[in-house]
Amino acid sequence: MDTLSLFCTGALLAGGLYWFVCVLGPAERKGKRATDLSGGSISAEKVQDSYDKYWSFFRRPKEIETAEKVPDFVDTFYNLVTDIYEWGWGQSFHFSPAIPGKSDRDATRLHEEMAVDLIEVKSGDKILDVGCGVGGPMRAIASHSRANVVGITINEYQVNRAKLHNKKAGLDSLCDVVCGNFLKMPFPSNSFDGAYSIEATCHAPNLEEVYAEIFRVLKPGALYVSYEWVTTEKFVAENAEHVEIIQGIERGDALPGLRTYADIAEAAKKVGFEVVKERDLAQPPSHPWWTRLKMGRIAYWRNHIVVTVLSALGIAPKGTVDVHEMLFKTADFLTRGGDSGIFSPMHMILCRKPKEDNSN
Repeated sequence: MDTLSLFCTGALLAGGLYWFVCVLGPAERKGKRATDLSGGSISAEKVQDSYDKYWSFFRRPKEIETAEKVPDFVDTFYNLVTDIYEWGWGQSFHFSPAIPGKSDRDATRLHEEMAVDLIEVKSGDKILDVGCGVGGPMRAIASHSRANVVGITINEYQVNRAKLHNKKAGLDSLCDVVCGNFLKMPFPSNSFDGAYSIEATCHAPNLEEVYAEIFRVLKPGALYVSYEWVTTEKFVAENAEHVEIIQGIERGDALPGLRTYADIAEAAKKVGFEVVKERDLAQPPSHPWWTRLKMGRIAYWRNHIVVTVLSALGIAPKGTVDVHEMLFKTADFLTRGGDSGIFSPMHMILCRKPKEDNSN
């Protein structure tokens, strides 16, 4: 083989490797690349230890139920998974019903826009994103409504990522992000014109506590909508397979315990909310939300090869392979939960804070 042929072959292989690792993997071109995977705020040499620490919570289940332990538990989880989520899924860390003829990205955006439409905010209003992650929903909602969105997340790394994305999208004048615990939010009472949470309050050890905080910071008459993770009426506690699926979802998504669909409205009413509307958005005629997980199995194996190689080369932190494998197993439990109908990630509840607030 002559020199030119060798050069062309080498260039082709190098180009193919670059495409496989840096282009094919990312869910969004402006998000993470495989070569940038990290442990969030956790230093590279401590990622494996942090992963082991995360699983230690499940070896001592009573500690998960202790409210003061949960923030550290959730913060560790999001340090471990945020980059992988961005790389393999996108900047919106939630599900949405499939829409025929629409891309996953468009279906996600429409699902987010529906949330802000439900709370009836107008341009210039100040609204709260409870558990904002890296701000995918925030940016879609701010762009759609022109409201001023303030997001809160317990994870400092996500705050920095969200601010970076906001600036890149040209939405930093409408979007702000603070680091904090949504059980004790650093906002004055009666200060928001509306609020939403998209698959975030499932991390709260006590739903009433987070609902009470949201109630406190809302202005009287304001609306709040939440998409909640729940077990449905089809879940049977005595069914071993059902229990296995739900526990798999809890372990792989940093949940102190999934609630039943009947718990949601009850918690909202206890803190003073009026329930305006309640519906499981995963129910027909909605198309399955878990289709995207099934379709992503080939992408997982491709990404797992990439992660394994990068970890072996020392580019990705030790422990990244374990985290990625954990998320794949969790995706299987989520798919089984959707297929069987015992789990929904989008039980929607729309609430109003009474105009006459008698909570004080």
